[in-house]
Amino acid sequence: MHEKPLSRSFYATQPAACPYLPGRIEQRIVTPFFTGDEAAFFDSLNQAGFRRSHGFLYRPACPGCQACIPVRVPVARFEWTRRFRKVWKRNSDLVAERCPARATDEQFALFKRYLEARHDDGGMARMTREDYRELVENAPHDTFVVEFRRAGELVAVALSDALLSGLSGVYKFFAPEEEKRSLGTFVILWHLDEAARQGLPFVYLGYWIEQSRKMRYKALFQPMEQLGPGGWAPLPPLETPDLPG
Repeated sequence: MHEKPLSRSFYATQPAACPYLPGRIEQRIVTPFFTGDEAAFFDSLNQAGFRRSHGFLYRPACPGCQACIPVRVPVARFEWTRRFRKVWKRNSDLVAERCPARATDEQFALFKRYLEARHDDGGMARMTREDYRELVENAPHDTFVVEFRRAGELVAVALSDALLSGLSGVYKFFAPEEEKRSLGTFVILWHLDEAARQGLPFVYLGYWIEQSRKMRYKALFQPMEQLGPGGWAPLPPLETPDLPG
């Protein structure tokens, strides 16, 4: 990160193929963040629908498409359904440790296994060890990593931002062979439990895309709010979205 400039600039990226919806074009509005940016800056942009990746904050601005919907869960009203309680109990043997945002070789090995099994056709599959370090460590002051271990073995990792209004998941990955554990769901449940423990009002889950199977599961976490032209409003639940692995 660099020194904070006197004025803030936003840029439009070049159009590219959408990674979620075939035949559509992706374009983003981005702004870099800097040393000295205050917590209120990150929180205000997050509440305006921006997400963070590496040294930038971004929001979709795709021509002719508004499929990416920013979503968040109101922590105090979250419904611990029987389905979620079973996932929580199933993973009761895991030990979670909240750590500083530092990349390790152990994390990177799990990261590569996850991508090879789940997203080998995506751009992240080509990331090097240095790329991964940049992803984790080029971050705001309040970014943290959660390592989930079973008998000492690393089985899941979450990279998250601590905001004034809640917790925001940046990226998560887990042991692909542990599909029956529903580790993706468990990591989100951990964030909801942690936010409740800290008295934080929201957990931000990034973008929900109804037409994308990879994203539809987010609607399971009810009640959920979506950001639209009139501000944050309830997102109706889907009938039968699948639990994430």
